[in-house]
Amino acid sequence: MSQELLVNITPQETRVAVLDNGSVQEIHIERSRSRGLVGNIYLGEVSRVLPGMQAAFINAGLQRTAFLHASDINAGQAVVEGAPREQPPIQQLLREQQRIMVQVLKDPIGSKGARLTTQIAIPSRYLVLLVDNPGLGVSARIESNAERERLREIGLSLLGEDSPNGCILRTAAEGVPEAALTRDWAFLQRLWAAVRERAEEAQPATLLHEDLPLMLRVLRDLVGDDVERVRIDSREWHERMIAFSEAFLPDARSRLEHYPGERPIFDLYGVEDEIQRALQRRVTLKSGGYLIIDQTEALTTIDVNTGGYVGHRTLEETIFKTNLEAAQAIVRQLRLRNLGGIIIVDFIDMADAEHRRQVLRALDKSLERDHARTQISEVSALGLVEITRKRTRDSLQHQLCETCPTCSGRGYLKSAETVVHEITREILREARQFEITRLLVLASQEVVDRALEEESDSFAELEAFVGKPIEFQAEPLYNPEQFDVVLM
Repeated sequence: MSQELLVNITPQETRVAVLDNGSVQEIHIERSRSRGLVGNIYLGEVSRVLPGMQAAFINAGLQRTAFLHASDINAGQAVVEGAPREQPPIQQLLREQQRIMVQVLKDPIGSKGARLTTQIAIPSRYLVLLVDNPGLGVSARIESNAERERLREIGLSLLGEDSPNGCILRTAAEGVPEAALTRDWAFLQRLWAAVRERAEEAQPATLLHEDLPLMLRVLRDLVGDDVERVRIDSREWHERMIAFSEAFLPDARSRLEHYPGERPIFDLYGVEDEIQRALQRRVTLKSGGYLIIDQTEALTTIDVNTGGYVGHRTLEETIFKTNLEAAQAIVRQLRLRNLGGIIIVDFIDMADAEHRRQVLRALDKSLERDHARTQISEVSALGLVEITRKRTRDSLQHQLCETCPTCSGRGYLKSAETVVHEITREILREARQFEITRLLVLASQEVVDRALEEESDSFAELEAFVGKPIEFQAEPLYNPEQFDVVLM
């Protein structure tokens, strides 16, 4: 399957679209005022140690204190008979006001601060340097045993006998000559030496190392053998990306193209329309079925429906084909919307066990191309499939949208009838407590219309009951749930 990357750059933001055979699969967005923090290294200071949670809050100079769990602290534990020693309690590892070098694992999401680790890992094109964490690993995506062994031997020679650090050979290292891997390792060594030197002179809450901007991370992380070309709509950044690739990624140089067209590159490939569709709850399937996707703070739910698809044979066959199509569409939506955490999929109930197995296989096969780590459960007794997908940054919806100020994120509003009844109860409450001559109700136009039309008889009876006139005034700036009862 051939891939193409589209890079759209403006002074305010950078957007990258990943296309498989012309179909948009992923959207990456980085705004100049709110760049992602994952991979950044800071000199932090321990603000508070929480033994009950086995965690600590760290002041790293970010908007909110960041979170460091004991399991993410490099305690230097030795390995005995293949098993690591038990993790010491957090109070034995950290103390308040202690200086500590940390790296961001997860960006701040919602009201949560960034998640940190002291297990520093610095990636390059082919390798990952593991600071103070000796060991050697080879990417599981490299399947050839001979190639894995070759890379392992190269990795051992790079590390030497007494290196305190470790190394991972990334998928991109497959087939790469030893000389190129040696240059990559030397670059990482120089980079880490510079970070350590800055840390010795810096004060706490200081940024020591910032990860590459999005357009250069794309070259480092996404441009593999299956990427045919990378089209950039900025001449300046096209030249900078060429310079970067010549210095670090010579194989990517020939695939970089400048897009000079007048028509916006995302419009040309239909990416803008895909982004708009990715913000909607409903996803239409080609067969006529559809998905309903709802994000909550705890999890994401995906409901599969046959919709207008009636099939040509039996009901069971119709359900099976809809679920098969839905499995592929779901994986695309996970990548496109960057949905992470727990995802619950409610497939249409299938009576045939073989159909259930085939749908799960289709789901698993489609996830093979997903860069994020995922796990799939079996179909539960209730017919649900649970997927966990690693989340390191906000979803597309959270990046592009904000909570509705009218409904505060509920997704629904009280009806005009409900608000009118609340006004009635408030009038009764106020009339019993205070001496008044008349009452003035301020509300939205829809609520006022409801009170003066459908509910006019009820308010006439209410006036008679309280013995005071009730007047209504429409306020154009009030939301449908807002009202005030003014005592005159």
